[in-house]
Amino acid sequence: MNLLFAAEEAEEGGSGLVSPVIGVMLWTLIVFGITLIVLWKVAFPRIAEALDKRQRMIEESIDTAEKTKREADELLREYRERLSDARGQADDIVARARRTADAHEQESQAEARTKREEMMDQTRRDIEAETRRAIQQIRSEVADLTVLATEKVTRKSLDSSDQKRLVDEALAELDFAALANEERR
Repeated sequence: MNLLFAAEEAEEGGSGLVSPVIGVMLWTLIVFGITLIVLWKVAFPRIAEALDKRQRMIEESIDTAEKTKREADELLREYRERLSDARGQADDIVARARRTADAHEQESQAEARTKREEMMDQTRRDIEAETRRAIQQIRSEVADLTVLATEKVTRKSLDSSDQKRLVDEALAELDFAALANEERR
């Protein structure tokens, strides 16, 4: 029968696929409508629910990611502030240590200078005392030598007034100031 139907269509000059058949069209529309109603009632709500659920999940993920990013930014800002504070404190500590070291160094230098000056003054006093003692000893020895020399020359003992006069003359001839200057060198 198909051959007969195809032969009639060939004679009419058209193809069976192109010519509309009302019965087939009507059944196609009814089946399409029923399929659409079933999909509308059963499948589309589930698909819409799945899409809404997926959308909520994506939005929650985005919100969580944004919240995490804000927290990370806040932590980074806080870390940078603490790092800056720590650097400032470290700089303050180094500056205080330098000032303390400089003050200690100046104090030590001043103390060393004072001690050196005290030692120099003590050494000068010791030298002057030793010089005075040496000069006094020299005067005494010169006086004794003068008396001895005079006694030998004159072959007599001198009385105390002659002895004093001779010692004073001998001491006047000696230049004790020059001797003291030589001792200081």
